[in-house]
Amino acid sequence: MTTRRRFLQGCSAAALPASLLPAAQAARPFSFILLGDLHYDSLSHHDLKWLDEHHAGDLSQIQNYSRLTTETMPGLFAAVKQRIAALKDSAAPPAFVLQVGDLVEGLCGSAELSVRQNREALAFVAQQQLGVPFVFTKGNHDVTGDGAVEAFDEVLRPFMEQETHKVDTAAARTQASHTMTCGEAQFAFFDAYDKTSLEWLEAVAARRTARHFFVIIHPPVVPYGARASWHLYAGEKLKAQREKLLELLGRQEAMVLGGHLHKYSALTRMAGGHSFTQLAVSSVVSALNQKPKDVLHGMDSYTGDQVNLEPKHAPDTAQARRDIYAAERKVVTAFDYADTAGYAVVTVNGAQVEAAVHAGTQAEAFQTLKISV
Repeated sequence: MTTRRRFLQGCSAAALPASLLPAAQAARPFSFILLGDLHYDSLSHHDLKWLDEHHAGDLSQIQNYSRLTTETMPGLFAAVKQRIAALKDSAAPPAFVLQVGDLVEGLCGSAELSVRQNREALAFVAQQQLGVPFVFTKGNHDVTGDGAVEAFDEVLRPFMEQETHKVDTAAARTQASHTMTCGEAQFAFFDAYDKTSLEWLEAVAARRTARHFFVIIHPPVVPYGARASWHLYAGEKLKAQREKLLELLGRQEAMVLGGHLHKYSALTRMAGGHSFTQLAVSSVVSALNQKPKDVLHGMDSYTGDQVNLEPKHAPDTAQARRDIYAAERKVVTAFDYADTAGYAVVTVNGAQVEAAVHAGTQAEAFQTLKISV
């Protein structure tokens, strides 16, 4: 096991404002399981005629996700359930499972099929009997395809509200963007596909009183890996929104949790006179007993050469992606990356938040790191 407990301390932490100092009687430590993209799927969920007409290039990935849903997803959830059981009597018992979006594959072709996919995905989660609430944020695949938005509102959003209230009974009525509090931590679930979400997050941050501030956003905020342009608010037209978000996250010394790229990454970025961290995991597990590949560590690896990790991806944009890293490298102060999928255990204990990242269903974490600034 590799342990880098001080890995993400790229900059010394500034003192918290008085309003955010912990109470004399600190809340009990807790942990939660962090899951990345899942893409629950079955070929029976799709109108193949519609798919051929509108998304013919996605058939192969749908076939793959349908296979993994049957072959490896049950094993992953069994490992998660076992981990939850093992932690129940620990100093930081598990409070919930948190999934970072793309719970389902989407692309069904109709509201009826989308509803069916969503219901079967939630039935699968319920059948695992994890023993803790299952909370999540919205991913792009959760609302992609004809009828997917309506199905999300009909099936997934009510489940989201139900599970959030199991963690925090005082949580407001849940929209895709919503908050919950657990112990000394506030969790802001950011809807990356709603234009009003940034304004909403600004209001949430202004009212924040919790010691720790997690922001759960499906796509990356800070680029990593080969697909450097796949981050939130990418492009010149959205530059102002991105700068506003980065400043907010820095001032709040936030911990951003996400996925989308189906890779593991952890990094620290400066913004707003402070720093924030970003942790991304994938749970699209192709093999239960897997070893991380393409492992990168340290700022010597945070360069434009990351585009070579996927040489076949949009080669005509390679230089533009290198240019993105040339700019980001000036403000990113710590970096970790690996091509692997599994889950993480995040532990909140007083001032410190740590993540133990597991490849596949391996019992031993391949990486343990501090993610609080």
